[in-house]
Amino acid sequence: MGIVAGLDSSPAFTRIVVCDTDTGAVLRQGYAPHPLDVPDGAPRPSDVDPQAWLLSLGEAAGGGLLEGVQAIGVSTQAGAVVPLDAQGNTVRPAMAGADKRAQVAAADLIDALGGREAWAQAVGCVPQAARPVTKLRWLAKNEPENASRTAVLLQAHDWLVWQLLGRPVRRTTDRGGASGTGYWSAATGAYRPDLVELALGHQVALPEVIGPAEAAGTTPEGLLISAGTGETMAAAFGLGIGLGDAVVSLGASGSVMAVHTEALADQSGMITSLADATGMHLPVVTTLNAVRALRGTAELLGLPDLEALSELALQSTPGSHGLVLLPYLEGERTPNLPHTAGTLAGLRRESMKAMHLARASFEGMLCGLADALDVLRGRGVAVRRIFLLGQAAELPAVQAIAPSLFGVQVVVPQPADYAAIGAARQAAWALGAARGTLDPRTPPAWHGAAAQVLEPGDDLAVGQAVRQQYVAVREQTHPGAFRA
Repeated sequence: MGIVAGLDSSPAFTRIVVCDTDTGAVLRQGYAPHPLDVPDGAPRPSDVDPQAWLLSLGEAAGGGLLEGVQAIGVSTQAGAVVPLDAQGNTVRPAMAGADKRAQVAAADLIDALGGREAWAQAVGCVPQAARPVTKLRWLAKNEPENASRTAVLLQAHDWLVWQLLGRPVRRTTDRGGASGTGYWSAATGAYRPDLVELALGHQVALPEVIGPAEAAGTTPEGLLISAGTGETMAAAFGLGIGLGDAVVSLGASGSVMAVHTEALADQSGMITSLADATGMHLPVVTTLNAVRALRGTAELLGLPDLEALSELALQSTPGSHGLVLLPYLEGERTPNLPHTAGTLAGLRRESMKAMHLARASFEGMLCGLADALDVLRGRGVAVRRIFLLGQAAELPAVQAIAPSLFGVQVVVPQPADYAAIGAARQAAWALGAARGTLDPRTPPAWHGAAAQVLEPGDDLAVGQAVRQQYVAVREQTHPGAFRA
């Protein structure tokens, strides 16, 4: 038996789990917020001193948490880019999160390469405000001196791994993290330096992309550090999803990702083609409106929280008495309707009741995510089981409606820090591969997440009818939206 640790450095905190290498059992845990002066509920800053990540890591690992640990894996927030000068010093604070400053830069880059299709073919994703390549364009336009001083580009997990190893000459990343940059192709497994130059104005050094089971290095104390990866890839690895599995995440916005054997180039830009942490691929489709649609309905109905909305929704019946909500409240990405608004259809005297609107909001949100699933299925991605994540996944209305609408088994894992667990699993894999006890092609078989399993059962035909009702309204309101 060995002991490994996985750390997850999110925008707001660092979590560490220490796990048994053979079973994945969590032995102990640590937590610390990032030392940022941000009021509760306020948005996180777009510019962050990466030293804050190290300070939080040190605090979370205090009290002997890492005693006996033989390897560490690192998972971090997606999209954070750390520009370094030729001496390895940060040129400016890290550019983190969905930086709205870069929205104009995203449009500029799309046009500069010849459109969304050109980007999808080049690297499997279209520039958005959160992508590192877009932030580089913003940097070149708004801080040209800092852009000209930038000689090396790292992402958050690359930078943390490099620091843990004592800032060696060799800098590394993994294919999962690299696939989210906008300048590395999951299809070819290679960087596109020309896209870095297109964005930043000149060439820079990029970290070496190493394999899923490779070690980034070993500390002077003999602690092995694995490749690290992004939060999305680490969470998928921690959940233990494989071919045939999809993850539906219910945040303010929603996302659907699935394990697939190859990268998908999508001309519409609806699919972001990411690589995972195991050698496979993670195509992702995002919707803008998920839980925000539920919150909007709760506010409209004067309800105190989503639990009350869920209770009210279950007083209605499938199909919401003919009421259909297209929840495009802030425009939509899937389908690509950035300037549209939501639609409430089917209003009749008998349907104008609070309970029907409550249920229509749940059905609309889940039908929108079913549309995203269909985008993946339409490209040959098999979906036989769905993992449902997010706080809203625990709501009774979601659990009652989702299986019949999605048409497959729905798994609701118990809450856990799956990104940290995935990072620890990667560390165990790299440790075993280095010692010759694990095949570099096969990750350790850890216990799956404890979960509630929901079957569509006899409600499958009912769910199909609800979906057809939704699609009819969507096609009437936005004809051909998924063919554009």
